[in-house]
Amino acid sequence: MSNKPAITVTRLDMQRLEQMLNNLDDYDAAAEALEAELARANFVGHTDIANDVVTMNSKAHFSEESSAADYQLTLAYPAQSAIEGHVSILAPIGTALLGLSVGQSIEWLTPAGKTLKLTLNQVAYQPEAHGEFTL
Repeated sequence: MSNKPAITVTRLDMQRLEQMLNNLDDYDAAAEALEAELARANFVGHTDIANDVVTMNSKAHFSEESSAADYQLTLAYPAQSAIEGHVSILAPIGTALLGLSVGQSIEWLTPAGKTLKLTLNQVAYQPEAHGEFTL
């Protein structure tokens, strides 16, 4: 994947995601993909993150280029991903969204081998922007 924009992740999300990865029973390709994204991220304090960046538990509005479909999903930890409108950080789209800023696009390979191009249109809700650091 050559088309990977710079991403920003809060140190708090990083710590929580590392802990989640360490506790996985099944460390698979999805976990490896997330680890690779975290390895290339820029890290900032949870009070310093821009409010147009997708953090954990953010509601992201994005479009997918090939289908021209619009989506609004909340980026969630696996335990919350069954909630309607939520997507797991371990799902390819979830991993792709983490750390994106509004206007950025990222190409992502689905488990089926298809390349998706996601463009972030809006962060409709971000916990950090609302002073909520415990989500």
